Amino acid sequence: MHFEQFALIVDDYDDAIRFFVDVLGFELVQDSASCTNDGRPKRWVIVRPPGATTGLLLARADGDRQERAVGEQFAGRVGLFLRVDDFQASYDRMRAAGVEFVTEPRQEPYGEVAVFVDIAGNRWDLLGPAPSQQPACCETGRPG
Repeated sequence: MHFEQFALIVDDYDDAIRFFVDVLGFELVQDSASCTNDGRPKRWVIVRPPGATTGLLLARADGDRQERAVGEQFAGRVGLFLRVDDFQASYDRMRAAGVEFVTEPRQEPYGEVAVFVDIAGNRWDLLGPAPSQQPACCETGRPG
């Protein structure tokens, strides 16, 4: 069992694609014409990090309620977590591309982290590699 995808409500498909593909380096998996339940045109747009199996369905806001939810899907909390192999290189590349970081990088028990906002205003954690999961006895070289 696994998560196939998550929906992320955005203002505009093309702006969101540019952000996720050109700025974050995600792959555009699908961009197909579709229709709403009542027959209006929409697009089925899926992006995902390279090598990932779970994607983000970029869903353009449809109606007042959804428009109010753009950027507020997690009520101001960090709701998405992007783990990268090289934190500093990813952080530097994203900053150079104009990504807004709302915290400075810091070290946490689960790895290096900095909070950024996506094109819609949702907060993400950029996470560096997870620290080693070795038991404490192995870190000191002493038997457990």
